[in-house]
Amino acid sequence: MDLQKVAEERLNWLGEFGQDPTGGVSRTLYSKDWVNAQQALKGWIEAEGLESRFDEVGNLYGTLKGKNDQETILTGSHIDTVKNGGKYDGQFGIVAGILALSYLQQKFGQPLKNIEVVSMAEEEGSRFPYTFWGSKNIIGIAKREDVENISDFEGIPFVEAMKKSGFNFRDETKAPRKDIKAFVELHVEQGGVLETEKKSVGVVHSIVGQRRFTVEILGEANHAGTTPMGYRKDAVFAASEMIYQIIQRAKELGDPLVTTVGNIEAHPNIVNVVPGGATFTIDVRHTDKAVIQSFTEEIVEKIQSISKAHDVETTIDMWMDANPVPMDAGLVEILEKQCQEKGLNYKLMHSGAGHDSQIFASVVPTAMLFVPSRKGISHNPAEYTDPADLAEGIKALIGALYELAYKE
Repeated sequence: MDLQKVAEERLNWLGEFGQDPTGGVSRTLYSKDWVNAQQALKGWIEAEGLESRFDEVGNLYGTLKGKNDQETILTGSHIDTVKNGGKYDGQFGIVAGILALSYLQQKFGQPLKNIEVVSMAEEEGSRFPYTFWGSKNIIGIAKREDVENISDFEGIPFVEAMKKSGFNFRDETKAPRKDIKAFVELHVEQGGVLETEKKSVGVVHSIVGQRRFTVEILGEANHAGTTPMGYRKDAVFAASEMIYQIIQRAKELGDPLVTTVGNIEAHPNIVNVVPGGATFTIDVRHTDKAVIQSFTEEIVEKIQSISKAHDVETTIDMWMDANPVPMDAGLVEILEKQCQEKGLNYKLMHSGAGHDSQIFASVVPTAMLFVPSRKGISHNPAEYTDPADLAEGIKALIGALYELAYKE
């Protein structure tokens, strides 16, 4: 099997479902394109001689049955995309999983344990204000009440979209699956580390924790021409100093801490009015919870001090607090060993983005593999990974699945 050629062809094929007129892919949960993509994948899975099935919420599985069908090694990723995203994020892990299972079946026959590839219903939160719907249902932590009263931007209720697609809620009276013994996710890096360091594969040892904040500043709107500088309560001026101090401090502390102010709004946002209000967001990430905690405590103090100096009122809302997630040490060791035995040019690294793996890691041994993203670009039609790197990632995945499912 020419892994480079087949992987690229299948990613291009899958990218046709939800192809955006501007060149990217827009395939959101329970949309028509999402349904068509899942059904097409089901057909491919069956054509490869694997068993296929959907669960209640729309996760799609392809299974290579083992001699002991009570234990399962799971791989895969998510089928949904962001709006006008690329054709690698999520879907590469699915394509790679199907190719890996097909290769293993042809070369080694029946494994000792089941090997299963999953095309997860949703991870991105692009259509509805909820993330990881697919993986949270698999491990049994998604709740009906979480989504019963939410809608998309067009006002379409989550439940209506789900049922129109032919799916329904998981039966929460039943226990979640106990057969899954390990989860290995292959994903594009969505950053520039591997490309910069000229590595073909990343073995992920941890996923960063995150805290997110919204900062609202209330000053006093006033005439831009008649209000002397010393009399102003300029909310944007206060916000700009806060933002500078936050980013500067993050630069001083250095990697792997990253801090982003991604959204800024001014009120009333008129050229000849001193801004009476300003709002901005803060995203903080690191692999060590203690560092996240100490850094965010420090910047909150800075914000409050600057607010007082500018004579404005400031409220700080921390609306996300996700802990770092270490990958299973045993699985990481297996992935490293496979890369070494196959002569792959790899790097041990952390993930700066969230993934389905962080959901699985709470209940089963979990690890991740990365392949490079050109220029670090992701969530963008320009998303691209060289086919040679795609193949290297699939080789590492094949080796890991063989080790986990074929050996005693």
